[in-house]
Amino acid sequence: MAILTTSSKGQVVIPKKERDKIGIAPGAKVLVEAVGDHIEIRPLPENPIDYLCGIFSDYPGSLTEALLKERREERKREEKKFA
Repeated sequence: MAILTTSSKGQVVIPKKERDKIGIAPGAKVLVEAVGDHIEIRPLPENPIDYLCGIFSDYPGSLTEALLKERREERKREEKKFA
């Protein structure tokens, strides 16, 4: 665990050992988020499209079918409203 000191602008330097552990290279984009009483810093992928490709592959069933089913049900509800 490293203890850091913030600059007058609130900046910190993430130690090299910690950057290397999670793959933060010079010039990389990171996501900074306040979560409860602490801050989380996560690296963003260089190519988000490639990173997210297949993210739902473990989903049981077809996401497209689930969306189409939801749209059909929504259409039926709307038709009943105006009938």
